Amino acid sequence: MHNDAKVVPINKIAAQAMPSPLARLPVIVLQVRDKATQQLDRGLQELFDNADDTLFEMADKARNNADHNIFFEAMRDLRLKRKNFERVFMEQLFAAFANLGQAGQGELLLPTVSYEAAPGVSADDLEKAVALEAMLDKVMHRDGLALGQLTARLGALLGKRLDDRENPLGPAMLCEYFLRAGRSLGVEIRVKLIILKLFEKYVLSDADLLYGEANQLLAATGVLPELKAVPSRRSGERASSARPPAEAPPAADPQADEAEQQVFAALQELLLTVRGSVAPTLEASAQAQPISTRDLLRLLSHLQQYVPEPAVEDDFDLRRQLEELLTRVSVKSGKSRVVEDADEDVINLIAMLFEFILDDRTLPDSFKALIARLQIPMLKVAVLDKSFFSRGSHPARRLLNEIGAAAMGWGKRDDYQRDSLYLRIEQVVQRLLNDFVDDPAIFSVLLQEFTAYTQDERRRSELLEQRTRDAEEGRARTEQARQRVADAVNQRLLGKVLPHFVVQFLQQAWSQVLLLECLKHGQHSPQWQARLRSMDELIWSVSLSEHTEAGRRLLEQLPALLKALREGLSEAAFDSFVTREFFIQLQALHTQAFQGTTLPSVALVEVRGDASAEMPSQALSLAEDDPDLLKVRQLHIGSWVEFREDEENTLRCKLTAIIAPANSYIFVNRTGLKVLEKTCTELALEFKRGGVRTLDDALLFDRALASVIGNLRQLNRAK
Repeated sequence: MHNDAKVVPINKIAAQAMPSPLARLPVIVLQVRDKATQQLDRGLQELFDNADDTLFEMADKARNNADHNIFFEAMRDLRLKRKNFERVFMEQLFAAFANLGQAGQGELLLPTVSYEAAPGVSADDLEKAVALEAMLDKVMHRDGLALGQLTARLGALLGKRLDDRENPLGPAMLCEYFLRAGRSLGVEIRVKLIILKLFEKYVLSDADLLYGEANQLLAATGVLPELKAVPSRRSGERASSARPPAEAPPAADPQADEAEQQVFAALQELLLTVRGSVAPTLEASAQAQPISTRDLLRLLSHLQQYVPEPAVEDDFDLRRQLEELLTRVSVKSGKSRVVEDADEDVINLIAMLFEFILDDRTLPDSFKALIARLQIPMLKVAVLDKSFFSRGSHPARRLLNEIGAAAMGWGKRDDYQRDSLYLRIEQVVQRLLNDFVDDPAIFSVLLQEFTAYTQDERRRSELLEQRTRDAEEGRARTEQARQRVADAVNQRLLGKVLPHFVVQFLQQAWSQVLLLECLKHGQHSPQWQARLRSMDELIWSVSLSEHTEAGRRLLEQLPALLKALREGLSEAAFDSFVTREFFIQLQALHTQAFQGTTLPSVALVEVRGDASAEMPSQALSLAEDDPDLLKVRQLHIGSWVEFREDEENTLRCKLTAIIAPANSYIFVNRTGLKVLEKTCTELALEFKRGGVRTLDDALLFDRALASVIGNLRQLNRAK
């Protein structure tokens, strides 16, 4: 399994962590350090892999948006700073070993991680100190004896007495490395405490293993061998307890077995044209002797150990490799060892299936080399169980389909080998290559583990997708309401000569009142109609130029109008100072209307329409039967597409919402975050220029099998 992206290179850290003191340390101490580095690195990787899930669950359970955003920002911060965090932690560890036993070591690393309650200590620091002290007490109570033995052995090597707090692997020092590495994290105390608990769970909880291995190594080289070894918990205890039980195999069904045999027999008829392609390269006179299925599985298990790594540029041709192996076996035995017809048909079929998979445009290129390594394990399970080709619920087949489905939405990135999905699939592949001999039960175990992972990822992405849809629908409703308000205000103002402060009030203040009513109650509600009437009455009241019968009617209606205006502004929480200035000016204007005079200080404006708004839209439109427009309309919620600027820059995303009335198509990535928004016409134009294509979301194995069967039928017709 590739762990290059996860394990911190020891030699690189050593080069950065003060090489001169390291040179004075005994070699056995350096071996202890390197051994501990490997375990601590695994613990940190496990911590960060689980931190994302933990923070997501906290965000999911958050009671308000503020807390929700805090945990999501913390997730993002951890992802961005993870690499630097790991580097600083390991640099601190190496620096502590470099200064082991030297005077002034305490200047390099803090001698304690606790704080005393004092006036200058903040509540957050005090809370963190309490948590740290509890963690240290727990480790010392549980593993103090093993730590003391390790400290004594290191002191004996260095020729001086050491304290547990000077031990670079002591819990206090480990916490100090962790705190220093976490200084760059911009998270609040709640998140810091959560991360500290994860550090305790995934790193400090295995301190006994750390001390046990170090003590064993030192005792084996003669350092205080008389100290009695402390029993250690098994390293796989936590992992085994967390692993779900494998699914029980279904009971055999005779009718199903007969149907599966019929399916394989039909496939064999199609494969007749390619039979004979797997054979040893020997003289024709050599006596042919078929090898048994068991012997074939042994040969495949041998080849399985030599499957090239994903990074190796090597086309692994299964049939060619098997031919070469058969040739060597044949030469050794003096007979032409050939594969039986049924087994050869399986070999050819699996080879053609993987040829399709490796040419499949839906599968990201970064995953193809990884999935190609499954070819021999899939061949072995198909040789053992022919229902692999006919039963959609077959664990091995489902596992391949789950991997293909999970990889489809994966976006291209330079550091893909650190991506959690890539690492999880790599782990599945490596376990099959290492552990699968002839017991297909391993596929059920791996399927259950992988689907548990993908279901959790899917649940998280669906939650984010729903939030994205809600936000986009809310934004669309707001824009639609804003347009209705603008139309209503403009319809009443265009062509009228009104005081400037009234026009300004309607456009800036009353439009907000209308927007609020439209969003809360809708444009057909009594509340919306009432606010429109208030606007009409206001415009009518300031349009009177002299003392008339209308002026006397205004005097009667004015109290109700002013009350309606104040209530609307109050509901919209509009600035009281601005509204006060408006009502002073309005009162002065109405007073002049009653007196039959005109205020020279009142600026009158004629509201005119925007000429550009009246021009017909020049937006490009497509015919209703345009083929690319029809492609867009065939997209459904959940469709995966790939946008391509060039060969290097691509974006895979899923359609999560179609927002009316703008007909906007909203796309998200596999985590559920919005990445793109296009109108129907814009998408059609992208299809025209070849900048977007739909991804086939059918099951990977099913697509491959359908393609292979189609090709075999064409080949048979051609012959």
